[in-house]
Amino acid sequence: MNKKILIAASILGIISIILGAFGAHGLKALISVESIQTFETGVRYQMYHAILLLFVGNSLLVTQKTKRLIFYFVLIGVIFFSGSIYGLATNILTAFDFKTIAFITPIGGLLLILAWVFLLVDFLKIKSKNDN
Repeated sequence: MNKKILIAASILGIISIILGAFGAHGLKALISVESIQTFETGVRYQMYHAILLLFVGNSLLVTQKTKRLIFYFVLIGVIFFSGSIYGLATNILTAFDFKTIAFITPIGGLLLILAWVFLLVDFLKIKSKNDN
């Protein structure tokens, strides 16, 4: 599972850098400044969660069960949250109206929050030497 998490983290990181460059350079003349800022929000959150997966995949403090949950919540969360933001920001450029699926953005956000909650729960379960 660790290798799968680390590979996914690397892919999410690579894609976020590519999309960030595309947003900064390729979209500049095509969409509004506000839409570019929205696009950059999707890129930023994708990168944050790529880094989270790098940590989780390398951590001995997180149980395998929690790693699996975090992996799926982050993967689906990034697709829903960042993916829908990319679509909404570039909506003017496509024939598909991404506003019809905008409801998945908060679902993706909730999944990302849940990934962090599961990480917190695992950390709270760690016994320190001073605990009785």
